Amino acid sequence: MTATIAATKYETIIGLEVHAQLNTRSKMFCECSADYANTEPNTHVCPVCLGMPGVLPVINKQAVEYTMMTALVLNCTVSEHTKFDRKNYPYPDLMKGYQISQYDAPVGKSGTLAIEIDGQKKNIGITRVHLEEDVAKLIHRTSFDGKDYSLMDVNRSGVPLMEIVGEPDLRSPEEARQYLMKLHSILQYIGVSTANMEEGSFRCDANISIRPEGSDKLLAKVEVKNMNSFRAVFRAMEYEARRQRKAAEEGERLVQETRGWVEEEGKTVSQRSKEYAHDYRYFPEPDLPPIFISPEWVAEVKAKLPELPEARRDRFVKEYGLPTYDANLLTASKAMADYFESCINISKQKNFSIINLEKQISNSCLGEISHLCNATNTEIQDIKITPASTCEIIDLTQKGIISGPAAKKIYEIVFNTGMSVSAVVQNEGLRQISNSSELEEIAKKVIAENPQAVADFKAGKEAALKFLVGQLMKETRGRANPQIANQLLKKII
Repeated sequence: MTATIAATKYETIIGLEVHAQLNTRSKMFCECSADYANTEPNTHVCPVCLGMPGVLPVINKQAVEYTMMTALVLNCTVSEHTKFDRKNYPYPDLMKGYQISQYDAPVGKSGTLAIEIDGQKKNIGITRVHLEEDVAKLIHRTSFDGKDYSLMDVNRSGVPLMEIVGEPDLRSPEEARQYLMKLHSILQYIGVSTANMEEGSFRCDANISIRPEGSDKLLAKVEVKNMNSFRAVFRAMEYEARRQRKAAEEGERLVQETRGWVEEEGKTVSQRSKEYAHDYRYFPEPDLPPIFISPEWVAEVKAKLPELPEARRDRFVKEYGLPTYDANLLTASKAMADYFESCINISKQKNFSIINLEKQISNSCLGEISHLCNATNTEIQDIKITPASTCEIIDLTQKGIISGPAAKKIYEIVFNTGMSVSAVVQNEGLRQISNSSELEEIAKKVIAENPQAVADFKAGKEAALKFLVGQLMKETRGRANPQIANQLLKKII
């Protein structure tokens, strides 16, 4: 019996639920500012988002349109009639005891999102795209005498929150990661959300279960929470798939529950038994009217949709002659793609004579710029080095005015300070020495000080010349033109 169980092969079944805060000026049902990040606690509040008795919510039209835009790009059917419902549950961050959400009439339903795995496209079903309000934020603290207590910041309460529920079509942690990254990119492209995972404007819960291969019968479904990065989702799904397989193979009964991902320990931990939908006692929100979405309104919203990542990638390949690999990386982030195209446009406006312009700018964006962003945990839209500065560095390098190592140093200084490229070149003394007469005395000095290397080169050892060039570069603090230095040393020897 044990051998039979142990021999069973299991298939992983994953479905993701994504919550994205919408990028509106005001909250979902009141006029309070939705821009609550980095503000004093409980300063963006009013009786509506405080959940006071007797208040009347008013629907934010922009939030509805952003949800329609998302539904359209995810190939959903936009509902002609939609409405809001009360989702009842008692929790400290929900002051009025219920959340205004959508239950049986979401804005969008029955869509798809295509991901690419090993060069093959796979369509992942989208169950629904619906709109609701975010809840307040609990902040847990420990006092000086060791007692735990919680504080509540209501600024987040009432911020428009869009939920995108995916079908359980994902079969591996990697598919889950690719789905999440693709969705994240799309939301940023259409401008409906900042989708900043660290700030909590893009949050993901995962439902994961296993089933014997060839069977339709799922074992107990587990919901995993507290994942705040693509890497965390991947690692949590890997851990949970292993844990469930091990339990099934050892004859342990899996239970339907909610588990939390603990990043530091690399594992999930049980939090509570899983609620069912009927526990929420949904019923239509009596204070809000149903919404009728006309075909004309859908057409109007559809006309506002911008170029999406795949279309932009294909255009980069066709228009700029970039390799597909480069185009994929550049267009994965809207901000990076915008920066790249700004560099292209500025270079043409300022008549920079950059050879192989598009590829050179792509190399800089994916090379030094990306490296500096990653090293400093900075988003490209927040960097101090402008597209004009990037183009100037490329131009000076191609003209031989600065060397490659000098260019790298200039990137770093301008990135960190925002100084002009010309000021950095001047202040740091980074202009390349290409004048033969200026280098000749230095070359003679290097030759005189390294007789063994000179003898080795005369004996046919090419590596000796590289050593001498290195010594000359050291003498000039990296400012000598390497090609001229090489030619000059050969000539003198």
